[in-house]
Amino acid sequence: MTGTEPSRSLPPVMISALDYDRLAWIATAGVYSPRHRPAAELLVSELMRATVIVAQAIPPSVATMHSRLEFCDDVTGEIRRAVLVYPDEADTADRISVLTPIGAALVGLSEGQSITWRASRGVRSLTLLRVLYQPQRMAVLHA
Repeated sequence: MTGTEPSRSLPPVMISALDYDRLAWIATAGVYSPRHRPAAELLVSELMRATVIVAQAIPPSVATMHSRLEFCDDVTGEIRRAVLVYPDEADTADRISVLTPIGAALVGLSEGQSITWRASRGVRSLTLLRVLYQPQRMAVLHA
């Protein structure tokens, strides 16, 4: 079974109302797909505990959809940069679908936060190091 690791305190997450609606639909549909079920269940659990706020109130340090992120795989120590995208937009290695375990774990995290979850191959953990670009914040600055 996949899900968040119960032995650790989970970090608070923030999601914009716009992202929440689309992500809830994607997560619900993904639960019925054997291929996507583990990530969809993780996404559902993240959405259930998220604080949902208007896009204008999301701090620039929070991972939102289409944010360019730098994060560390806490198990391997590998540091990666990628854009968090919807499943149909994950067309290259540097675009991580929110309907993958890593994508579901990243959405809503703030810089410096870590999350641990159970995966089919053991425990996974990552830390969001930096939000390099956040489109929701840029839209607010240009409004």
